[in-house]
Amino acid sequence: MSESDPIPGPVSVVVVNFDGEAYLARCLDALRAAGPGIDEVLLVDNASSDRSLEIAARYPEVSVLRLARNEGPSPARNAGLRAARNRWVLLLDNDALLQPGALERLVAALRAAGPGVVLAEPRSVFANDPGRVHYDGGSLHYAGLIALRNFYVPLERAQGAGAVQIDCAVAVALLVDRERLLEIGGFDARYFILFEDLDLSYRLRARGWKLLAVEEALVQHLGGTSGISFREGPSYPARRVYLHSRNRWIYLLKNYRVWTLCVCSPGLALYEAAGFGFALLAGAPLAWLRGKLDCLRTLGELLRARSQCQRGRTHGDGSLLVGGPLTTTPDAMAGGARRRLQRALDLALRTWWALARRLIPR
Repeated sequence: MSESDPIPGPVSVVVVNFDGEAYLARCLDALRAAGPGIDEVLLVDNASSDRSLEIAARYPEVSVLRLARNEGPSPARNAGLRAARNRWVLLLDNDALLQPGALERLVAALRAAGPGVVLAEPRSVFANDPGRVHYDGGSLHYAGLIALRNFYVPLERAQGAGAVQIDCAVAVALLVDRERLLEIGGFDARYFILFEDLDLSYRLRARGWKLLAVEEALVQHLGGTSGISFREGPSYPARRVYLHSRNRWIYLLKNYRVWTLCVCSPGLALYEAAGFGFALLAGAPLAWLRGKLDCLRTLGELLRARSQCQRGRTHGDGSLLVGGPLTTTPDAMAGGARRRLQRALDLALRTWWALARRLIPR
């Protein structure tokens, strides 16, 4: 199949699961009701210790690929991509409920988009509040973040219609060209979880491939990963503080050009100071520090990975990165003082980017 050929009809679905007993039946039921186009369903299980495999056994159309240990969703997605019999694969988290007609709309958007598109994601809404957007893709913030589109916005106020080109996708549900993803190494297992979708998006975009958000294709998002995901409430998980602290710098050191890191260093340092302040407020400064130390321990490995990432890229950082907006979960910034500090940080980061972007090659 050449780059300009249309997407084929059959699609493989890869559901990634770890201890998904609370979600899995709803996820698989939604796939049954999703409509035509699904050729096979693979469940990649990350050594679950709950009743997940008993639940999967109730669905004879589901093939199970069992992994020996839980190393996060990235190796599981890669295993599913390698095992799938079709070129186009829908990667689905076990807490994602694909809505009827969503797959057809994703396929139609890919066919209409023409050559060069390797990924399309549906708009993710909250399962307990389906009138509100959770994830809708975004842009590559130079501070090493996703500038999220329509984050927590009511559906009637969400911007965009049809298929919208994005620079970063969120791995709740992704329809992907498996050959292109495996060609660049798939998802990077270093992250365990968090930032692995940002990293993949950057590498695809740096090579000139296109990503789409398909606004009329919907997936409902359930509760997320226990101990890591954060939606609401006063308690921010220390495990998430650690992963954010570590993984953000893995992403930056692996992917950005050295000149980009130098030019952006004032903004990166400012965000780092703000991140440590947030870790203090969350009661997890040691988790933040441990994340930095663990990133440093992988420095030699990251330098070797850098050379692979820089080969084959056609776009410079100046054409990929943006200066804002800085998007955060509303409850994480609850309170007037925190909101004011967030706005001040966003303004400072935007201001530095307005100066720095002129110095970064496109």
